[in-house]
Amino acid sequence: MGDVLVTGASGFIGNHLVKRLLDLGQPVRAFVRDPACGDRLEKCGARLVQGDVTDRDGLRRAVSGTSVVYHLAGITKAFTARQYYEVNRRGVANVSWVCAEQDSPPVLIVVSSLAAVGPTVDGRPHEESDEPCPISLYGRSKRSGEKAAEGYASQIPITIVRPPIVFGEGDKGCLEMFKTVARSGIHPVPGYLPRHYSIIHAADLVEALILAAERGKRLCGRNAEEPYDGTGYYFAACDEHPTYYKLGRLIGAALGRRHTLTIPFATPVVRAVGAFGELAGRFRGQQSVMNWDKAREATAGSWICSSQKAKQELGFAVPCSLDDRLRQTAQWYRSAGWL
Repeated sequence: MGDVLVTGASGFIGNHLVKRLLDLGQPVRAFVRDPACGDRLEKCGARLVQGDVTDRDGLRRAVSGTSVVYHLAGITKAFTARQYYEVNRRGVANVSWVCAEQDSPPVLIVVSSLAAVGPTVDGRPHEESDEPCPISLYGRSKRSGEKAAEGYASQIPITIVRPPIVFGEGDKGCLEMFKTVARSGIHPVPGYLPRHYSIIHAADLVEALILAAERGKRLCGRNAEEPYDGTGYYFAACDEHPTYYKLGRLIGAALGRRHTLTIPFATPVVRAVGAFGELAGRFRGQQSVMNWDKAREATAGSWICSSQKAKQELGFAVPCSLDDRLRQTAQWYRSAGWL
């Protein structure tokens, strides 16, 4: 068996995946744009490979001789659709292309997002066979990346995993929710309706990715006329789908607070905050946590998915409750001085 390659290795989920693979005794190549960001991974035993997923030559050097490629590199915030597609679509296409060039193509695991499918419209958790209907620029770019991978299904073994909200140690995205609750005891809620959300801890997502590489079904090459059936796709989430109200209270409990005040904001207010964040981000040259695209997702409805297929076909299981994982994350934030 050859080395395992992880693109986006220096990112939040990438760090968790690389360390888990090393714990399992697998030789890991960590594909990073900036070697300085991969120092800790190199100290853990990973071999750093510098490059960018938009550069095929760099990818060729990284992919050659590998048995599995985990493609995690992507962007979650951008100012334009072009910036999203440059990484989230072109990156997938380039990785797929280079894998297909190999004499013995590696298994390719592409990490997409629930955003590629869109929000739930009937209260039923999304299943893999549901027709994707993304509603944000980010979601459309991730779906476009999935389609790029589908184009190589007849040449290489590809499986796509779609996580929902991912949290855990080292995550700066959900950190803002923890900070707000920790400092003020207040949890802002977008909208008045009780919207539900799927969520997963990074360690549990990593197990799903590894299982997908070992046991997952692969994408099937299909004609444009053939119906979409979700073969080769998996959702991975914990069994609980809390409302945003409840999530705030769970975070408060994880932080040791007896009471957390949840304050709903009307949809126009959420959109206004998103618009302000968009303008402020453009002024600073750095995207805000809440921008127009994220406001669009926040006000679109519930975002829930079912992991039943992953359980049946992969043997996926979440070993800890959401409460335990949130406490674990809160403890890490405090020990790291992030709170």
